[in-house]
Formats: sequence, structure tokens, C-alpha cells
Amino acid sequence: MSAKSLPHAVLWDLDGTLIDSERYWMQAEQSLAARYPGNWDHSDGMQLIGLALPVSCGIMRERLGIQDLTVDEMIDELTDSVLKNLSREIPWRPGARELVIALNAAGFRQALVTMSMRRMALTVASSFESDVFEVVVSGDDVENGKPHPEAYLRAADLLGVLAENCVAFEDSLNGLASAEAAGTRAVAIPHMMHIEERPGRTIWSSLNDVSPQHLLELF
Repeated sequence: MSAKSLPHAVLWDLDGTLIDSERYWMQAEQSLAARYPGNWDHSDGMQLIGLALPVSCGIMRERLGIQDLTVDEMIDELTDSVLKNLSREIPWRPGARELVIALNAAGFRQALVTMSMRRMALTVASSFESDVFEVVVSGDDVENGKPHPEAYLRAADLLGVLAENCVAFEDSLNGLASAEAAGTRAVAIPHMMHIEERPGRTIWSSLNDVSPQHLLELF
């Protein structure tokens, strides 16, 4: 296999892909929503998975008639709640942490590409013993959040590589749409939602027992 056929970088989604934090976000949303009239249930939270926080909070604000908090204040409150849970324990998705470490040891460049705020992304990134993520692109770094491809294109640009030469791991439909639109070799790792099979789409049931060699086989 030639060097040209090797992945130039691996781009990781955070929530639901690297860490099992979607339940923390839903708990935070439920806690916020409980202060206002109207109904906000699990199905509402599911619709927000993978969306940019300004979009998610805008939906909540309109749906619940929230007037006393701005979108930015809602983002801060939700992020604070999730970070409080992460400070007690970071719930890694099966095989994800092990694969990050293995890829780092094998010399693969890696980036985090998340719609969470940078302070949350850096909290997770700093939990590794070494700087495994060369680049972090977060929700506050882009104008257009997922499913728009901007975040993945920006990560590739910061790494100095082409998105088409990168592997991207995603768990949500919005995130997968972003990675696919950017032209990456996107791999879906379904978690809380069903990912539809279609020609050219790669779906793995888990990252358990995945090695760097498996990524080479994508090219």
C-alpha cells in the first residue's frame, strides 16, 4: 500500500462517538426545560443530537417560550451541567479511547471536530496523557455547524491536508452528513439513533477491537 493511500488524519466527533455524553446533554436539557411551561421529552432531545448548540438552543427557546435567557446563556448553562458530570467521570464509548491511543502510537494525526464548546472539547482532550489531538475544532470556532461541512473542512485545513484523505468518525445523522459533505471517508458508529445504510456509506457497529490497520483498509 502506497503512502498516498494512507489516511492523512483521523477526525473524531466528540459527543456520542468518542464519549457517551449525549445522556448528560439530555439531562441538562430536561433540567432547563422543567423551569418553563410546555413539554420537552426524550424524542425532542433526540432531534437535537449532532446539531450546533446555537441551533439546538434556538429550537428549545422557541419551543418552550424562553424569554429570560439568551441563546448564549442557555449554551453556557447546558455546557456547565455537562462539564459537571464529566468532572466526575468521562464515559468513553466502547473501544474509542483505546483506538485514539493506538492511532497516536502508530503516528496518525488526529483532530476533534465537535459542536460542543471549546472548553468542553479541551477538557476531554486534556484527559489523555499526551497531546493526541493536534487540532480541535469546536462549535464556537465555526459559523455553520453540523450538518454543514464547515467544521470538517476547517479541521482538514488546519492540519494542512485534504478532507478526502481523512477518516471521520461520527455517530449522528447530522454529524455524518457534515463529514460526508466535506468529502471525508466517513465511518458511522451508531449509538442512540439509526443510521441508514446506503451505497458508499461505511457503518461499523462498534470501535471495539478496531486497530489502525482497519483504517488503512478504507483507502
